[in-house]
Amino acid sequence: MPKVRHYADIVAILAGLMWLVLFWSVSISAHLGSVEPSLAALLMLASLILISFVHRPIRILLGRYHVRKRRTEMWMHILALPLTLAFLLAIVIDHLITPMNGELKMLLFNTLATAGWLVFVLTLVIKLLIHHTQRKRKKKR
Repeated sequence: MPKVRHYADIVAILAGLMWLVLFWSVSISAHLGSVEPSLAALLMLASLILISFVHRPIRILLGRYHVRKRRTEMWMHILALPLTLAFLLAIVIDHLITPMNGELKMLLFNTLATAGWLVFVLTLVIKLLIHHTQRKRKKKR
């Protein structure tokens, strides 16, 4: 597996983790009734985005196809699917069990987004192991 793909995997994993920190900080802020956790997460997110746009070697590496592809896969795991599932589960829970307020709906989304990110990381590790074993088999021949 080329070095660019490993770099793309690491960037996507860290980007997903960064967005999860932001998502969870919103839930913590709602629970505490204070904006400090969200502001701290937004400051961290803005700093990382600024560094990635200003630092030329990072900007060039982030523009490569594999990195963009991996980040798109990461977004599917932590945003698209969890949003859809959280919406549907919230409707079912709201009608069958108990009414849910916004804080509980956000907690449901954060839980599903975290599970999606863990599935994404596990998928990348399994792909890495498969490529590693295939490379070993080719070397033995």
